[in-house]
Amino acid sequence: MRVCKRCKSDKIISLSAKTSDCFACSYKDITYEGYVPNNIGLGEGGDYIEINYCLECGQIQEEFPIIEELIMEGLKEENCY
Repeated sequence: MRVCKRCKSDKIISLSAKTSDCFACSYKDITYEGYVPNNIGLGEGGDYIEINYCLECGQIQEEFPIIEELIMEGLKEENCY
């Protein structure tokens, strides 16, 4: 059984959503549209967003911080503007 990294609750929900190429996000001065990018804490990229979070405290259950270089690598697709 998984427990929350922050509050140790066992109220962890796992979400998966298929976006195909309809994903959009903005980070600093970058706007991105296309497939879900890798390296931004939303799963492995591609068609799916995958998030685990705690229903007790709201903590996303990922490894943080995500370093700037990985974020920029994930967002440097041709679909950025």
